[in-house]
Amino acid sequence: MIGIARAVVAALALAAGPAAAENTAIIGAAVYASPDAAVIRDAVVLVVDGRVTRVGTRASTPVPKGYRVIDQAGRYLVAGFWNNHVHLTTPVLLNAVTTTDAALGAELEKNFTRWGFTTIFDLASTTAVSANVRGRVSTGKIAGPRVLSVGEPFYPTGATPIYAREFYSVFKLPSAEIVLVADAERRVRAQVAAGAAGIKLFTGSIVGGPQGVVHMPAATIRALADAAHRLGKPVFAHGTDREGTDLAVANGVDILAHSAPLMEDWTAEYAASIAARKVAMVPTLSLFDASPDARTPTSAAVQQTAALHKAGGTILFGTDAGFTELFDTAPELRLMGKALDWRGVLAAMTTAPAATFGEADRRGRVARGYVADLVVVGGDPAVGVENLADVQLVMRGGRVIFVRP
Repeated sequence: MIGIARAVVAALALAAGPAAAENTAIIGAAVYASPDAAVIRDAVVLVVDGRVTRVGTRASTPVPKGYRVIDQAGRYLVAGFWNNHVHLTTPVLLNAVTTTDAALGAELEKNFTRWGFTTIFDLASTTAVSANVRGRVSTGKIAGPRVLSVGEPFYPTGATPIYAREFYSVFKLPSAEIVLVADAERRVRAQVAAGAAGIKLFTGSIVGGPQGVVHMPAATIRALADAAHRLGKPVFAHGTDREGTDLAVANGVDILAHSAPLMEDWTAEYAASIAARKVAMVPTLSLFDASPDARTPTSAAVQQTAALHKAGGTILFGTDAGFTELFDTAPELRLMGKALDWRGVLAAMTTAPAATFGEADRRGRVARGYVADLVVVGGDPAVGVENLADVQLVMRGGRVIFVRP
């Protein structure tokens, strides 16, 4: 009966909708306030106006009168997750402009919200699509994660990736290839003005055939990175191989959008050279595991992730969901657990992206004054990192946006 009552209360909180959020107390869960914090058992988390106001044990943290109480006893509460590599390119999302709120909300829930994501970073769709989805979420028309996006990507001249060509043809999208660098710089400014939170460069683009991979010239990378940085925006790169990765790291890129198993294992010195330039990486390990290829072994991607982490580099969680149909986070968590301990994995989903994208003072932790982006999972991540995929409840900005049925 206790479990049924808990589910009913949580469901009522969800049904109340974005406009009806109330002061809330989440009680009974064990809380990991940050990846490096000791667990707080039988905790109380108080939320007012979308911010955490207090975190403590039940014995030391009374619930004020009039608060909505959500009992999560026996579960674990952590900060909301970031997926730092997704694509808003499923058919429903690409047609967001003509999609109903109900259908769009259901798509976001199925693909992202139910996996605990309170922030997603779209690493290439279209500026129009991302603006539409972002706007409907931010205004409360639909429930879902906060949407950050790079809008359209930047490809080398004549080098749209072989796997993306059909996509551009079917959806009648304009080319994202660079013709003149000056025009590409103007496009950086236009996309940022339209709401882009960063840009993505294909410093190594897979074109197939004898060429294999076409690389973006160093001067072009530097010019576009500088253009983005002048606007305060980060630069992602799809490097693909050793040359594409080296070009990205040497010319102002901030985040590698994938590991690069097409390369050999990374030596400690090579990983340290990336870390020294403060370049982060989103490994997308499950991408390679889901499509086994002797040329891109998952083991190499795991080794590169471990090497960069050991060198003091920043690892960010991301799945490439939307490009792939793998929305379940358990495979990525399992593989990341081979490269990092559970605290490192949790950091990749919380504190690391918050710091990387300039929000360490307000997101990524369960702490007083922080945005109430919170996730409740069914099991202890210290016991098994895949427990972070067992999402029971998601709160974004103080509003419950998902409750597991």
